[in-house]
Amino acid sequence: MRCLIAALSIVAALASVCAPLAAQAAPDAKLWPRWKAHDADSTATINHGAFNAFLHKYVVVHDEGPNGVRYGDVSDADRKKLEHYIATLEKIKIDHYNRDVQRAYWIDLYNAETIDLVLTNYPVDSIRDIGGGLFHHGPWGDHVLKVEGKKLSLNDIEHRILRPIWPDGMTHYGVNCASISCPSLRASAYTGANVDRALAKNAADYVNSPEGVHFDGSKLIVSKIYDWYQSDFGGDALGVIQHLRRFAKPALSARLDAKSGQIDGYVYDWALNSEHNIQQRGFQPNDD
Repeated sequence: MRCLIAALSIVAALASVCAPLAAQAAPDAKLWPRWKAHDADSTATINHGAFNAFLHKYVVVHDEGPNGVRYGDVSDADRKKLEHYIATLEKIKIDHYNRDVQRAYWIDLYNAETIDLVLTNYPVDSIRDIGGGLFHHGPWGDHVLKVEGKKLSLNDIEHRILRPIWPDGMTHYGVNCASISCPSLRASAYTGANVDRALAKNAADYVNSPEGVHFDGSKLIVSKIYDWYQSDFGGDALGVIQHLRRFAKPALSARLDAKSGQIDGYVYDWALNSEHNIQQRGFQPNDD
């Protein structure tokens, strides 16, 4: 019995040390070759109308802060429609579509499944409290989807499909991890026709928000995303700042330029992006 207690104590100690580290470690972008196939000449589209309706109904837009989700208000009927939408996407032979349609497909599938995971476990303080295992928090490594016979995790979609196929850093403005400091979940779905424009708008909204970039006096504080995924944003602090200036408004761009490649700190709020939590932090929805 003493040996068992001692062994459990060691495991608990390792978990307390290693779990935070694992939670902070960003996976590398490593292509899963299976998903390279596409049809550049295809004009076929995918209907994201069901997800668009869900987002329009339950996402609350904030002009001065992150968008909130009314998870607690989702009806049983709308939950079933969301699950049906996810199941429909899983059945699509995605190889037959062009790159823009594919990119929108993967982002919407990721976001829809993330919402469904939150709803399954709601109420929950943070998505990091869902799923996971001994040495990591969150559901990202769990095989929660199946597309064309292949089991997929959210990590697979983000780090083995989206980031390596589209290595422009914009994936991070599209996939939503259901956290306050994540780039906002849009109130409408991505489509092949709007994906580039929508990602650029989300990037601009995030960079010009306090969740993305802010100054504490003369100190430049940015989202931890730009630390975890620095390789996607130029590879160093100077590259990150150059990326930020692409989307920053003139006054912010000037202040960023004056930093000469120096970032003074990184922050991230893992609290659930519920509308309640957003308003608790002082952000009010727009009037539209």
